[in-house]
Amino acid sequence: MEMEDYELWIKKAEEDFDTALYNLKGDKIEAGAFFLQQSAEKALKAIYIKKFKKLLKTHDLVLLSKNVSAPKEIIKHCEKLTIVYSETRYPDTGLEEDIKEEIENLKNSATEILKWTKKNL
Repeated sequence: MEMEDYELWIKKAEEDFDTALYNLKGDKIEAGAFFLQQSAEKALKAIYIKKFKKLLKTHDLVLLSKNVSAPKEIIKHCEKLTIVYSETRYPDTGLEEDIKEEIENLKNSATEILKWTKKNL
């Protein structure tokens, strides 16, 4: 049986989450944070694709979550992780320490987004 597009996206979201945990375990905090964001993004895109039969090209998790009618607590998690996308991509942000201090919260946010997404697919 062939996988639906949204199923491929949620599978990749889970792989990115595993990659995040692997990096965090190896003390690669920025890489871990980036893959946490990517995991949440791909999970939300899976729901979007299932719902609208097309891809919304954005890295803004808040926009994605609102478009799929996510509850307020999920949108709050998305706010935290959206910031991580640019913070971890470019060397001049100077926010590595903030990410280090927040990593458990970011991990929790990605976990909650993935959980909610899988329940609603």
